[in-house]
Amino acid sequence: MIDILITIALFNILIVLFKLFPKYKVDNLQALIVNYMTAGVLGFCFYQGDFSITEILNANWLYHAIIIGVLFIVIFNFYATGTQKVGVAISTVANKMSLVFPVAVALILYPDDKITAYKVIGFILALVGIYLTSTKGGKLSFDKKYLWIIFIIFVGQGIADTIFSDCTKLPGAAAQTELIFVVLFFFASLVGILMLGGKAIGKTKVKLKAKNILWGIAVGIPNYGSLFFMFKALNSSGLDTSEVYPVISMGAVLSSAIIGMFLFKEKLGKGNWIGIICALLGIAIITFGKQLIDLIP
Repeated sequence: MIDILITIALFNILIVLFKLFPKYKVDNLQALIVNYMTAGVLGFCFYQGDFSITEILNANWLYHAIIIGVLFIVIFNFYATGTQKVGVAISTVANKMSLVFPVAVALILYPDDKITAYKVIGFILALVGIYLTSTKGGKLSFDKKYLWIIFIIFVGQGIADTIFSDCTKLPGAAAQTELIFVVLFFFASLVGILMLGGKAIGKTKVKLKAKNILWGIAVGIPNYGSLFFMFKALNSSGLDTSEVYPVISMGAVLSSAIIGMFLFKEKLGKGNWIGIICALLGIAIITFGKQLIDLIP
């Protein structure tokens, strides 16, 4: 359970840092590339085994890591675009609601991950809590021509989380966690550099700034940590995969709402508070559901 709490805490550090980007006029793409480079270097530094290109090329998780890395940076850029075109609320809802993908796949593919009444109740509370906590007045309105952006965020993040979850189940993956991250973040950085190069070739003027590098490093450290502990949580938290994602999503949304209220003076409406209560109940039911069932004679 400690791995889940650390993951949520690190996610919130990321949220705070990202919220400060506009204030300090940080270039999203440049900072993101440096962030992935930083995370990749950390993975390399913490890996205690022998680093071998041959071993990586023959690894059963190689394609998982490549696909996840590419999706991470692509989806983040769509998320950034979404916040500008359709607003932060709906982009956040689309991003967080994508937990339905890894949860559904886990229930279908993993024999030990079974559908139970408490999971269903907790999952419903998770969706309601995420929606109400992320919106103002419980309503989402947007220009329908940008529906495709919302769809890409929802599906793309869902696929990335599902592949990430499956990667943790592969034989030997737990022992090579850091090496997996090195490959994952390398390809995320590579795609980011290609995107930045595309901007430079086009009409957009690209100028690398020191502040973007510094902010990228600042984001890269908690980003690496959040994925590392999430990887561990999926393997050793004592919860099924179909339980881990709702708990982390609800915990991140819940705590970010509280942080926003105290740190950024964001006001929470009645619907937001109902969402927080739903999230708390959902976390409690999913986390302690097994124990409660065992107590029933």
